[in-house]
Amino acid sequence: MPADLHCHTRLSDGSLGIEDLILLAKRSGVNTIAITDHDCLAGTVRGKIIGDRHGVNVIPGVEISAYDEKNDKKVHILCYLAENPDRLEGLCRKNSLSRRKASQLMVVKASQRYPISSELVLKCAAGSTNIYKQHILHAFMECGYTTEIFGNMYDELFNTKNPDNICVLPKFPGPIEIIKAIHEAGGIAVLAHPGFYDNFDILPNLIKNGLDGVEVWHPMNSEEQIEELKAIAKKHELLMTGGSDFHGMYGSSITHLASCTTPEENLAALMGYQAKKKRAKKKAAKAAEAKGEK
Repeated sequence: MPADLHCHTRLSDGSLGIEDLILLAKRSGVNTIAITDHDCLAGTVRGKIIGDRHGVNVIPGVEISAYDEKNDKKVHILCYLAENPDRLEGLCRKNSLSRRKASQLMVVKASQRYPISSELVLKCAAGSTNIYKQHILHAFMECGYTTEIFGNMYDELFNTKNPDNICVLPKFPGPIEIIKAIHEAGGIAVLAHPGFYDNFDILPNLIKNGLDGVEVWHPMNSEEQIEELKAIAKKHELLMTGGSDFHGMYGSSITHLASCTTPEENLAALMGYQAKKKRAKKKAAKAAEAKGEK
C-alpha cells in the first residue's frame, strides 16, 4: 500500500486541515501518511487520533528548517518518529519566531507596494502557526491582483533573481545542529528534497554527521537524481523515503497526494530503524565488555 511521508497541513503552509488531509488519504487509497509541517509538532497527536478513527496510519513527523551558511543553501531536515518530541519544541519555537519576524517585514514591504493590509494577510493565515509566502499571495488574490498563488506576482515579489523582490530570509540554525537535535529527541533525520535545494554537495558532510536517510522519491527530484540518491543511500546504508510534499492549493506545482510514495520495504525499514539501532548498540556494548574482560 502507498505511503506518503511528506504532507503539510493548514498548521504551516498547506491549505487543508488535518482531518481533511486524512480523509483525502483514505479516499485516495493511501493507508500511511506522515504530517510534516514546517517547524511545527502541533498536529502530531491530533493527527494520530484522527488517523486511527479513519483507518489511516499517521506517522509523527516535522520538517525542520536549516541554513548552510558555508554553501549559502537552504536545507530542510525531516524528523520522523521522535521518541521525545518535546525536546524539539524549543528549536521549532525558535525557528518559528525567526520566520515570523521575516514574514512581518515582507508583509510591510508588500503593503508599501500594493494596498493590502496586514490584517487581511493574517486572515488568510488563520489556522497556521505562522505567516508564509502563500498567505501573502492569497491576500493578493483576495484583492484581485492575481488569480494564482505561484505566478507573475510571486515572481515579482519573491523570486530572488528579481532585484526588486521583497524577500527577507529567516535566520535558521545549521543542518548539523538540526540532525543532532533530532537524535537527542530520539528521532530519525532524513534530508528532504535534495533536488529542490540542490543539496547534493553537502550530503557527504551530513552523512558524516549522522544523517539517517534521504528523500529519494519527491516531485522535484529528477529521474537522474533519484538514481543518484539510491546509489548514495545504498553505499552509506541510509534509509530511503518518499513523499509528495503535499500542500493542497498552496503547492508550487500541481501535485496530488501520493504522487510520490515510499515503497513498502523502505517504509518497513523506517519503522524498524530505531529498534535496529538499539540492538546494534547493545551488541557493540556487549562485544566491548567481553573484550575488556579478556
